[in-house]
Amino acid sequence: MPAIKKIVIKNFKRIADLTLEFDPGKNILIGDNETGKSSVLLALDLVLSASRSRVENIGYEALLNQEAVQNFLAGPARLDLLPEVIVDVFLEEGDDQGFYGTQNVLGTHTDGLRMVIVPLIEEFGQTIVDLFKANKDSFPFEYYSVKFSTFAGAPHVSYRRPVKHLMIDSSRIDSDYTAREYTRALFGFHVNVPDRYRLENRYRQGKEVFSRDSLKELNNALGDYQFSLRTSSRANLETDLVITKDGIPIENRGKGEQCFIKTNFALKKYEEKGSLNALLLEEPENHLSHTSMKRLVERLADTTGTQLFITTHSSHICARLDLRHALLLGAGGAGRLKYLSEPTANFFMKAPDNNVLELALSKIVILVEGDAEFILMEHFYKQLAGHPPQVDNVHIISIGGTSFKRYLELGKLLSIRIAAIRDNDSDYQQNCVTNYEGYLYESAQIFADTNPDRSTFEIGLYRDNQHLCDDLFAAGRKKLTVQEYMLKNKADAAFELLTKKSAELIVPKYIQDAIGWIRA
Repeated sequence: MPAIKKIVIKNFKRIADLTLEFDPGKNILIGDNETGKSSVLLALDLVLSASRSRVENIGYEALLNQEAVQNFLAGPARLDLLPEVIVDVFLEEGDDQGFYGTQNVLGTHTDGLRMVIVPLIEEFGQTIVDLFKANKDSFPFEYYSVKFSTFAGAPHVSYRRPVKHLMIDSSRIDSDYTAREYTRALFGFHVNVPDRYRLENRYRQGKEVFSRDSLKELNNALGDYQFSLRTSSRANLETDLVITKDGIPIENRGKGEQCFIKTNFALKKYEEKGSLNALLLEEPENHLSHTSMKRLVERLADTTGTQLFITTHSSHICARLDLRHALLLGAGGAGRLKYLSEPTANFFMKAPDNNVLELALSKIVILVEGDAEFILMEHFYKQLAGHPPQVDNVHIISIGGTSFKRYLELGKLLSIRIAAIRDNDSDYQQNCVTNYEGYLYESAQIFADTNPDRSTFEIGLYRDNQHLCDDLFAAGRKKLTVQEYMLKNKADAAFELLTKKSAELIVPKYIQDAIGWIRA
């Protein structure tokens, strides 16, 4: 299988300059909105497809990086400064010398494919110059063209693709056009060219027979204007084919089921034939219930022989497919999670409802141990800082107490500032200092009450706010003390304090220290 090793992108959509190296198996693209995850998949899809018509349908104005366009318009109107789109896809080397060469941005000898969107200076240089003289603020998108080639400099055409791939975008899964294009792609992969031509010819002949015989009586009564059937390229076998399950076309099923059927169908058929080299999935969690998403993830996890490229905002998908396959995209480029330890990667694969992507997509984080702390932490922050934590780009995440080390390891890899707030469990030195040796780093600290008698958040909160808590919870207590009630009903007690006594609450000292440190 000619695996995709790397992609280099310049001036493509929101991406000014990006290099990503890929694993031969699974590649999970994660990142905040507008960081370029979808653009990477689109770039791969366009280069591998070598479809000029697709590029032209999207439009050069939509594909050229707008910052590059604006920078050009703000500078001198010189032809040699016009921005160009470059997408180089580096492949594993094979035996076909037609793909081997140095025509890539790195100048390295290897196999690969290239797409460039460039101004037609040789043909229309003077026309572009005249356009600038007439209106400097008008960018000449109309005088650009797309070119596909191999690293050897040979033309790259769609019918001679070294990497057979399929793109599934669940955000567009309910569009008729998408359904037709998906079916057309599957038909093209499953049927060789001679058989496809033969089937299309038979289909067209069948339409002609129907028009001639079945419509004859109706048309005889109509005179000069008669009915017939379309036989053009817009109404042929490929456009009329549909994929069904249990006799029902998949476009008539729910969006989530469509996504699952399309992905599973593609993987199953291609695994049988060994012809699908790469599958590109755009946010497969869209429209899926939790159960359906788990089914899909299990299917993807078991995939062999097909290189996967997946964009996602789902912690479940990212963790279950192994965080070490993830590439985190951000303003500063891309970071890999492949250097996570195996125990930590396995932990997130097995941990239920983990918040791994919440952490990975944050820059400043307060980790808390349970629901009670989470319920009150934003109020504590507003009380001490005078504004909500999001104003300072601080994200509060609730995790299980045994998970702190796992999140700290991920935070260290991604250089995230973390204040981890936890209970001392009656031994501050052992549980909050010794326990984290080797896990803390310059921008990560543990905060806990040092008093062993204040072993949990609820005990410390009660002692600092005893009058408020007694006033709120003492009435009606028969067996449990107020302190015991708060320990047995942590989340409920925290919520009542927040809604009824928030203005009077005193923040425990170690939490004050944590908030002060995270804001420093």
